[in-house]
Amino acid sequence: MKRLPAVLPLFLALCLVGGPRRVRCERPAVVRVGAIFTHDSVIGRSAKAAMEAAVADVNADRSILNGTKLRLIKEDANCSVFMGTVETFKVIGEEVVAIIGPQSSAIAHMISEIVNSLQVPLVSYSATDPTLSAQQFPYFIRTAQSDSYQMAAMADLVDYYGWKDVIAIYIDDDFGRNGIYALGNELEKKTMKISYRLPLPVEYDSRDITDTLNKSKIFGPRVYIVHANLDPAFRIFTIARELQMMGSDYVWLATDWVSATLDSLSPKYQTSMEILKGVVALRPHTPDSVRKTAFRARWRDMQTKGLTKSGLNTYGLFAYDTVWVVARAIDRYLNENGNVTFTFSNTLYDEKAEGMRLGQLKVFEGGSLLLKKLLQLNFTGLTGQIYFSPDRNVPSGGYDVINIDQREIRSVGFWSNKTGLSVVPPENIEGDHRSYTLEDQKLRNVTWPSGKTEIPRGWVVADSGNPLRIGVPNRFSFTEFVMENHSSHKFQGYCVDVFNEARNFVPYDIPHRFEAYGDGNSNPSYDGLVKMVANNDFDAAIGDIAIVTNRTKVVDFSQPFASSGLVIVAPVNNSKSSAWVFLQPFSAELWVVTAASFVIIAIVIWILEHRVNNDFRGPPKRQLATMFLFSFSTVFKKNQEDTVSPLGRMVMVVWLFLLMVVTSSYTASLSSILTVRQLSSPITGIDSLIASNWPIGYQVGSFAHSYLLESLYVSPSRLIPLGSPEEYEKALQLGPSNGGVAAIVDEQPYVELFLLKRTQFGIIGQAFTSGGWGFAFQRGSPLAVDISTAILKLSESGKLQEIQEKWFCKMGCASERGEQDLKPEQLHLISFWGLYLLCGVVSVTALLAFLIRMIFLFGRFKKQQMATTTSLSMSSNMQCSDTLYKFLDFVDQKEEATKKITPQSSTREDSL
Repeated sequence: MKRLPAVLPLFLALCLVGGPRRVRCERPAVVRVGAIFTHDSVIGRSAKAAMEAAVADVNADRSILNGTKLRLIKEDANCSVFMGTVETFKVIGEEVVAIIGPQSSAIAHMISEIVNSLQVPLVSYSATDPTLSAQQFPYFIRTAQSDSYQMAAMADLVDYYGWKDVIAIYIDDDFGRNGIYALGNELEKKTMKISYRLPLPVEYDSRDITDTLNKSKIFGPRVYIVHANLDPAFRIFTIARELQMMGSDYVWLATDWVSATLDSLSPKYQTSMEILKGVVALRPHTPDSVRKTAFRARWRDMQTKGLTKSGLNTYGLFAYDTVWVVARAIDRYLNENGNVTFTFSNTLYDEKAEGMRLGQLKVFEGGSLLLKKLLQLNFTGLTGQIYFSPDRNVPSGGYDVINIDQREIRSVGFWSNKTGLSVVPPENIEGDHRSYTLEDQKLRNVTWPSGKTEIPRGWVVADSGNPLRIGVPNRFSFTEFVMENHSSHKFQGYCVDVFNEARNFVPYDIPHRFEAYGDGNSNPSYDGLVKMVANNDFDAAIGDIAIVTNRTKVVDFSQPFASSGLVIVAPVNNSKSSAWVFLQPFSAELWVVTAASFVIIAIVIWILEHRVNNDFRGPPKRQLATMFLFSFSTVFKKNQEDTVSPLGRMVMVVWLFLLMVVTSSYTASLSSILTVRQLSSPITGIDSLIASNWPIGYQVGSFAHSYLLESLYVSPSRLIPLGSPEEYEKALQLGPSNGGVAAIVDEQPYVELFLLKRTQFGIIGQAFTSGGWGFAFQRGSPLAVDISTAILKLSESGKLQEIQEKWFCKMGCASERGEQDLKPEQLHLISFWGLYLLCGVVSVTALLAFLIRMIFLFGRFKKQQMATTTSLSMSSNMQCSDTLYKFLDFVDQKEEATKKITPQSSTREDSL
C-alpha cells in the first residue's frame, strides 16, 4: 500500500505524456476523398480517367502520404442538383476528408453550404461560376480559372476586332447567368455592351435553339457569344448553319466549352468540326512541359488499351492536378496532426427534424487545418504553377484563342490578364505588363464563317422586312431644312439630302422608313424627338438636330454636318459707301498734321542731304520735285534716292517708323468702315443683352430656350416664343417698346436663312455657343460611326457644299456675316501725337546740329579767305546781309568744293 502512491503518479504521467504522443503518431492506413461529378459527360469522362491515374500515381509515390493509401470514392451527380446533394451526403457518410468536385457550378452552390457546416474542404476543377466566393463559401477552393478571367478575355477579343454590340446565348442557370453578367461588366469597361441576352433552358432541345436563333435575326448585332454546356453534337451551331446564320455577316465566339468538347472527341467523331467552321473559341492555357507531354502520351496508351474513350481536355488536366493538390495537403496535415477524426455535432441535431437523421452526420475535426494546408500549397503540376490567391482561386494562366478552320483547330494567339492578346504564350513574355492598350494587342489571321480572313462588320442595320424607323421633324417654319411634302408624303430638305447622300458613302444598304414627328402646324420639340430614339420608339432621327450636352447623354450623334452656334439678331443700318470713304479713317486735324509732316520731312531731308547727295542737287525745279517726291514716296517705300548723311538717315528711321504705325492704323480703320455696319440699338453682344431688361425672342422647339433659362439664367418672363421668319421680322420691327423684342437668339443656320432677304437686320457679335447639327442614333449603334465617316467624305468631296448651294443659293448665297460691332470711331491726332512729337524733336535736333556745323565751317572758311586776301582793301564794317548771303551761298555749295578751299580743316570737319 505504501508503494501505490509512488507507482500511480508514474502511470498517470505515462498516460498523459506517452498516450497522446502515440495517438498523434498513428497514421491511418487509408484516407478517403470523395469525388462528385457526372460520369457520363464530356468533362466527367475525361476527369474520371485523369483522377484514377492521379490516385494511382499518388499511391505509387513513396515520397507522399508515407504509406497511407488514398482512396477515391466516386459518385455520379447525373447533372442534377438534387442528385449531387444526395451523393454529397453519401460520401460524407464515408468519412471523407475532402471532396473533389462538383463538376457543375449549380451543384457547387448547393453542396458548398453542406461542406461549410461539416468542415470538409471542397476542391473543384470545373465549377467556374465567378460568384462562388470564398467569403460566402470558406471551404470552397477552385483549381480551375474563374469565368471572370474568361469573360475579360472575351471582352478583349470583341474590343480587338472593333465590335460594339453582341448577342449572348447562354444556359439559364447559375453558371450561365453569372458568367454572362461578368461578361457584361467587362464589356462596359470598354464602352461595349450585350445588346440582347437569349437564355436557353437547362434541358434545351432543338426547338428551343431554333426559336432563340430565329428571334435574334431581327436584331442588328451579328456577333454571337455562346456560353453553354458541353455538347458533343454542337446543336447550336448545327441549327445556326441550317438557318443560314453562319454566313459573311455573322461572327460566332464561344467560351471554353467548345474547346473542351473538341479535345474530348475521338478522331472518328471530329468530322463534326465542319459545323464549327469559322468559330473562334477560348481554351484554358496550360504551359508546355515534359511532364505534360509524357502524360499526353500515357493518355493515348490508355485510349489504346480501352481504359478511356475520351480525349484529354483541359479539365482532365485540372482534375489530375486536383488529386495531387488534395494528396499533398493531406500529407502535410498528417505530418502535423497524425490522425483523422470525426465527431457528431449537436448543432446539426434538431428534435423537429429527428426523422431526417441529421444528427448522424459527423464533422471533420481537422477540416480547418486541412483547409489551411491546402491554401499554403505551391508546386508545379501538369497545368503549370499551382497556388491559391487570397480569394482561394488559382491565378489565371490565361487562355488560348483557337479558330476552327475546316477540320483543323488553329491557335491564333493567347490571352492573359497581364498582357492581353498576343501571339506569344504568356509564360514567354518577359516583364510584368500590368496595363496594356488596344495598340499592344495582336492575333494571327482568323478564318471567319464566310471562309474569308477579312474581319466581318458584325452587325446589320436592318432587312427589307424590318427597315429602320427614322424619325424626321415635320417643321412649320424654315422648311428648307426639312419638311414633309403633303401631296407625296415624302420628306425633303437640306438635312434629308445630306442623309441620302451620306448613305451612298456607306458600304452597305440601309433599309429605312421615314416617320414624321410633329403635326406640321408648329415646330416640334427636338428634345422629345431625341428621347423617342433613346426609348427605342425610333431607331434614328435625322434633321436639324442640335448636338447639345443633355442629348448626348441618351443617344449617339453623327459627325456634325452644319455649324449651329447660337447668335443674336438685331436691327442694323448699313453704311452707304461714298466716293470719299477713304478719308473717313482719319480726322481732319490728323490729315492736316500728316500732310504737313510730309512737307516738313521733305524740307528737312533736302537740307541735310543737299551738300553731300548728288540726288538732291541740280536746277531748282528738279530739286523741288525731288524733295517732295522723295517725301511722299516713303509711304510706298519706293524711294529712288538714298540718304547719305548720318543726320538724314537718323531722321528717316524715325519717320519710317511713324509711317508704319500710321499706315497700319489707316488700313485697319478703312477695312472696318468698308465691312462693318453700324448698329441701330445699343446691344453689342450677349452680355449687354442679358444685362438689359428687354424681351428676347427665340424659335419654338429650339434648344435656345433651355440654354437661356438654365445656362444664362434669363428670366422666363423676358423670353418670347416666335414660330416663323415673318414673326421674327415683325417682332424686331416693333422693338421692345411696342410689344416686340430687342433681339432674337437662334441657331446660326436659321439666322443666315432669315437674313437672306432682310438686310435691315444683322448678326450681333460672334456665336456665343459652339456646336453643330447631327443625326441621332441609339446608344452604341455602329451606324453612327459609318454615317460620321460618310459625312466627312461628303465634306472632303465638296458634295456637302453643293447640297447647301442647292437649297440656300436660289436667291443668292448668304454672305459671310462677320462680327457686328459698333462703327469704329475715326482716328484722331491724340492717338499719334507721341510719334509726331518724337519725329519733330529728332528733325529739329538734326537741323540744329547741321546748322551749328555749318556755322563752324563757315567761320573757318572766312578766316582762310581773309588770310589769303590781306593785301586787298576791304571794308571793315561788312554788312550783315552780305554775310548772310555768303553763308547761304556756302551752305549751297557742295561739300567737296569747300574742302578744297579749306583743306586744313577737313580732318576736323569729318570728325563732326
